Amino acid sequence: MGMRAAGWITMAIAALAAPQAVVAQVPSQASLDRLADTLGYRLTMVDNGPTCPAGIEGCFLTTITLTVPETLPADVPKGLALYFSFVNRLPLVESDIFTHRLINGDVQQLTLKPGATLRPGSTHEIKLWGVGSNFSKAFGMPNAYLVADGLEPRTIAATRAVIDPDTGLETLPFVAPMTDEAKLATKSDADKTRWLTVERAFAVQADRLAPEAKGVVILPKPAKAAQGKGKPVDLTRGVALTLNGVERSAVAPALAALGAPEGALPLAIRIDPAAVAKPEGYVLDAKASGIAITAHDAAGASHALRSLAQQAAFEKGRLTPLRVEDAPEYGFRGLHIDLGRNFHSRDEILKLVEAMAAYKLNKLHLHLAEDEGWRIEIPALPELAEIGSKRCHDPSEQTCILPQLGAGPDGTGGVNGYLTAADYVAIVRAATVRQIEVIPSIDMPGHSRAAIKAMEVRHARLTAAGKKAEADAYRLIDPADTTEYRSIQNYSDNTLNVCIPATYRFVDTVVDALAAMHKQAGAPLKTFHLGADETAGAWIKSPACKAMIAENGGDAGKLTPRFIERVTASLAAKGLRTGGWSDGMGHTETAAMPKAPHMVQTNIWGVLHTGAIREGHDQLNRGWDVVLSIPDLGYFDMPYAPHPDEGGYDWASRGVDPYQVYGFMPDNLPANAATIRNIHAEGKAIEDKPVLAPGHRVAGLQAQLWSETIRTDAQVDYMLFPRLLALAERAWAPAPWTPVYQAGASYEWGDRRVDAAKLKTGWQDFAGRVTAQLPMLEKIGVAYRVAPPGVRIANGKLEANSMFPGTAIEYRVEGGAWTRYAGPVAVGGAAELRSRSADGKRASRTVRVEPAR
Repeated sequence: MGMRAAGWITMAIAALAAPQAVVAQVPSQASLDRLADTLGYRLTMVDNGPTCPAGIEGCFLTTITLTVPETLPADVPKGLALYFSFVNRLPLVESDIFTHRLINGDVQQLTLKPGATLRPGSTHEIKLWGVGSNFSKAFGMPNAYLVADGLEPRTIAATRAVIDPDTGLETLPFVAPMTDEAKLATKSDADKTRWLTVERAFAVQADRLAPEAKGVVILPKPAKAAQGKGKPVDLTRGVALTLNGVERSAVAPALAALGAPEGALPLAIRIDPAAVAKPEGYVLDAKASGIAITAHDAAGASHALRSLAQQAAFEKGRLTPLRVEDAPEYGFRGLHIDLGRNFHSRDEILKLVEAMAAYKLNKLHLHLAEDEGWRIEIPALPELAEIGSKRCHDPSEQTCILPQLGAGPDGTGGVNGYLTAADYVAIVRAATVRQIEVIPSIDMPGHSRAAIKAMEVRHARLTAAGKKAEADAYRLIDPADTTEYRSIQNYSDNTLNVCIPATYRFVDTVVDALAAMHKQAGAPLKTFHLGADETAGAWIKSPACKAMIAENGGDAGKLTPRFIERVTASLAAKGLRTGGWSDGMGHTETAAMPKAPHMVQTNIWGVLHTGAIREGHDQLNRGWDVVLSIPDLGYFDMPYAPHPDEGGYDWASRGVDPYQVYGFMPDNLPANAATIRNIHAEGKAIEDKPVLAPGHRVAGLQAQLWSETIRTDAQVDYMLFPRLLALAERAWAPAPWTPVYQAGASYEWGDRRVDAAKLKTGWQDFAGRVTAQLPMLEKIGVAYRVAPPGVRIANGKLEANSMFPGTAIEYRVEGGAWTRYAGPVAVGGAAELRSRSADGKRASRTVRVEPAR
């Protein structure tokens, strides 16, 4: 699932010795504050493929440059330390004056070597030899900070993130520009990735240019839609609503989106499963004399209204007569939001719920707990939210957990926080009236550090009060366990002990609390997602696990499957189905899982060219509900394109753009080799092993947004949209260019069995419909990504194009005024360009193009 190949590293520089004072003495806290305000700090990515130091394989080199101010206070505080964040493991840190020590997870420490000092005006370069790669400026973390004995910590001013007023997005001024493609774009000659420069973007977009939308603009594209002749359907007159078989409350949000007041135009909604057989299906017939909607259920009626609202907005309230017959092909059309790594607000989630409904997505997967944060109030266990939701500088972790991912020392800011029970109930209610199921996720037994640390605080509190039995009731570790391990995120203590009763008591308490919230919201809990992925090699030396390991043939690796099986049985007894990520779920014994159909949901997160088909087909053949969450399709924390100025993790894909999402073929996974390259930008065949047994089909698709690098709500919007529109299109119906699945058939890059011409034509139609939807997204409040233009200068003329038709482009030459681009224009030198949002209020990042040499 999320993160996945890189850990994060926060480091401390300790005991900076004071040189001779050059100013009068001031209070120590003021001295620390002044140093934090004036210390220079620069993070520079140097080389992704250097010659590695002895004993290190697959390294890359980054440097941090500290510039000491010319003037230092007389009483530089004792025990001075500097914490900062980094994204990969660091087997070696080289410095003339600092010594390195790993603390845990993100947190590492540098201390001054004996006799070393910092002098006014001095500069110190620290070489960080990381394992892996750093292809993006987004891997830098903000909020480096100073601490000192007995003083309040202070954030280094130079490392604060700022919001760009033109884009509305967070930027990190301390991260040096990445400009050397030869050293920074790849790790080896085998990697064929190239940055999507403006010139390359121009060429790609020139081949896909789409006309502006006309006719039916509904998204997702309906199965059947036809415009007729005759007088327009005048919604500006208002509507006279009649309902048959459905309560107004069940369609109220969709009616609100339509925006038509009470009036004269008849609008009749009727629920008739006999007339419309497919769940969520509908028939919409809009004529000048009135509008009739016949639907299978309330969801179908809402979908019809949403389609009507989209078309009405495009035609300014006076529609060409329209008939639509439609129903989804896939029953699961999901969006996953990670609140654990960095918190995102109740208001942001409610906004996304409305956007999901607008484009007919029906499953909201809320990832509520991670190593880096617990984000839901559980009344019986208050420490979970009080301690686990807050990151600050408290090495004892008695008031908060460690300040991972650049959270800073203060415990403030939007990356901290949690949903109260009332918040969660409000979200479930809002989703339910939009026919969206909320699926809560608490990842375990791995990815559980925030819960473990919060329950340790609870244990200490109750133990001090003499309540030992109560203290032990929810302790999630075996204190006698001496196992040493490191998770993929570099934690040594993030895994629940699956051999003790307290762990299962904890699971029951959390699930019961969530079920109570769902009941209060009027929407019974149906599915609980337990994660179950990426469990580190824990428990081997836990006395509590000795018997359980022996029962499993001495293989501690089997304890995670036993945990999943036990929790699944417990959930089934409560009438709940289990969700989990495919790697953990795939190791369970099929016989130990529920026999009833649809009691197990598995999310496939293997990468297309590695594990996706193996896991997907295996788990489909088990009869489980398989949801495709694979990164090549739906990891929207991956960058839009391979470019250092595009944010997001890139362990699975260097670029997931809307075209790739739109073109995906869920019903024939091997066929995607024809259109999607591997992580090294190579066109490679995909073998169909194991083959898919007849009679099985994926339940649907889900978009994922993991939030390690996503700290603001605006960044959430940017990473999700417009890619989520492409996923909504593909989750509604399979791609028409999909070849019929044939067991054992493999596909090559560019395979002619995949109709590339049909894909391109489909994209051009889709791109036009996306442009038509942008004002609706703006009305909802979604700050979607505005892609920078593709640009070239050819024969002295500046030419520009866009991913989506109708996008406004501006240019300026040599620092001149911004001018609207209307077509090729002669220029005498370099130019800067940017795109504009549909409402003109936001801009893309600014790009630069030089004349060809």
